[in-house]
Amino acid sequence: MVIAPLPKGIDGHFGPELRRFVLAQYHQGQVTVARLVTLLQGLGIVISKRQVVRLLIAGKESFLAEARGVLQAGLTSAAWISVDDTGARHKAKNGFCTQIGNAQFTWFSTSYSKSRLNFLELLRAGHGDYVINAEALAYMRSRALAGPVIAKLAQHKDHVFANRAAWSRHLDRLGISALTVTPDPVLIATEAALWGSIKAHGLLTDTVILSDDAGQFRVGRHALCWVHAERLVHKLDTFAKAHRVAQQRIRTLIWRLYGDLKAYRHNPSQTRKAQLRARFDRIFSCNTGFVTLDRLLTRLKTNKSELLKVLDRPDIPLNTNSSENDIRCPVTKRKISGGTRSDSGRNCRDAFLGLSKTCAKQGIGFWEVLSQTWNRGRREEGEASMQRGCRTARRGRDGG
Repeated sequence: MVIAPLPKGIDGHFGPELRRFVLAQYHQGQVTVARLVTLLQGLGIVISKRQVVRLLIAGKESFLAEARGVLQAGLTSAAWISVDDTGARHKAKNGFCTQIGNAQFTWFSTSYSKSRLNFLELLRAGHGDYVINAEALAYMRSRALAGPVIAKLAQHKDHVFANRAAWSRHLDRLGISALTVTPDPVLIATEAALWGSIKAHGLLTDTVILSDDAGQFRVGRHALCWVHAERLVHKLDTFAKAHRVAQQRIRTLIWRLYGDLKAYRHNPSQTRKAQLRARFDRIFSCNTGFVTLDRLLTRLKTNKSELLKVLDRPDIPLNTNSSENDIRCPVTKRKISGGTRSDSGRNCRDAFLGLSKTCAKQGIGFWEVLSQTWNRGRREEGEASMQRGCRTARRGRDGG
């Protein structure tokens, strides 16, 4: 019997090429586990369904770290991000998959909540602390939190809390958790501390968040999608010819304004900005005689600053089409493979789908990223193992 070390890159029964193939087929090729097992067995590989699942989710910490790094880099440097969410299944329960991205990157995260609190937790990009600073206090004031509560948080000597447990204890000590008023002081204070953490880590410094008007995404510098705004007019039920004529006329005016806003992005000027603002006011102040349409226009007019954010920031898009395109990826995965059963499976699915979309946007081969990240993870794991061995040896020499 001859015993020798395994070649470099071999970990267990299967080599790195087969592992890359399984990951690429499942995440990029959208192949189900059952079909993947059939394919591999047809090629003469002796492998079980459970082993394929292990290859998909076990030991993928380096890829999860890569995905977090992509999000951190994006939120640190992006001029704008667009966001969206869709339904997802996890552990046989309904949840939500949130997308964050722009023209350079994409990131996904699945949870059971689609609240603003959850969205702010995602925007921390892996950081777990809670911070009370100037940005957090300004957030509290904007959400109409009571002045005495704000004063308690601002005047206390502790402003940074390592985790949720430490933050909850702080709220208990200050007596904020015992308050039963509206708005909920614990919720608003927690959202503010998350926003303070985001700013403290240098994230979203001048970034515009573009959304479809879902309430949970209304934080920071916020802009609205024109396609979703016009869709409200398009979907109105009409009951008479006069209603249909008024609806079509307003839709035509909105799309003409939209086209001119697109042109403004390429050639902005102060004169043109004033003209477009005046046109917006005329369109959304119309009295068409169609009561439902008039009420909708009045409501949309209250969103003027967010719909016309492009006049101050010509670098941002006018729609969330990039998010709509990105979110199809987890939707397709949900339809083909259903939900996830473990937290590891959920985290790996989100990470690999995000990395795959990011690679496509950057013009980088997903196959190559799988190789580089895998090899780097193997090296880091080997170095950590060596360090653990060295520490064990030192303890042995020292009698520890």
